[in-house]
Amino acid sequence: MSAWEVFAVKYADRNQRTRKDSFLFDERHDVAHAMDYFMWVLRRNGRTILVDTGYDEEEGARRARPIRMNPVEALKPLGIAPEAVDTVIVTHLHYDHAGGLRLFPNATIHIQAAEMAYATGPCMCHGVLQAPFTAMHVCEAVQRLYSGRMIFHDGDGEVAEGVTVHRIGGHSRGLQAVRVQTEVGWLCLASDASHYYENFISGEPFPIVVDLQDMLDGFKLLRRLASAPALIVPGHDPLVRDYFPSIFADHIFRLDRGPLKEILP
Repeated sequence: MSAWEVFAVKYADRNQRTRKDSFLFDERHDVAHAMDYFMWVLRRNGRTILVDTGYDEEEGARRARPIRMNPVEALKPLGIAPEAVDTVIVTHLHYDHAGGLRLFPNATIHIQAAEMAYATGPCMCHGVLQAPFTAMHVCEAVQRLYSGRMIFHDGDGEVAEGVTVHRIGGHSRGLQAVRVQTEVGWLCLASDASHYYENFISGEPFPIVVDLQDMLDGFKLLRRLASAPALIVPGHDPLVRDYFPSIFADHIFRLDRGPLKEILP
């Protein structure tokens, strides 16, 4: 089985945050703690799979969280045209992961059945659970379903040879991580199963959570999915930019050859 190339593509950041925004229980709650926003690209033998879609300027204005570049522009250095993307893995339907679905109109979506049920079910009657979702993004996913361009997974599933998805939950009911075969072993794109390295290394839960036990159990599952802890890539940690080499315009980072240096606990 040939290995996949894997890239992290940063399109936004939010630096006016503190540790209370990142960790549920933290004694240093008022210390600054920045967040990066990524999409991920898997590439092998001419095939491209996009993991998550980011969000666009319109959503950024709505939430007062501006982006640095449109997801389509962010992907251009990799030679990716949005209309040519035929496969998108949606780790979950929160605005910053599924907010750009409409930018990739020809893509078939891989998603957990539990996530679609959660985002369209009675849990959304609660404002605090609804807050990370945007209705039009969920409606876009529903339209893909009705046009025959959605593939559901129930737990573990295969998207392509060497690319699997695994339901973790916790942060969102149907949150899934992505496991990818690379030249250095199995790499795990944690997405929001671990926003930061510190979440899974120290067992520190993130404050936006629907099931705390699933989130904590998920930290252990991430370690089982990856060939080594250094091959677990968190969803929002600026440290990713320190550990992995930049290859294009200081916003695209290559992950599949492993980190440049030891990842500290």
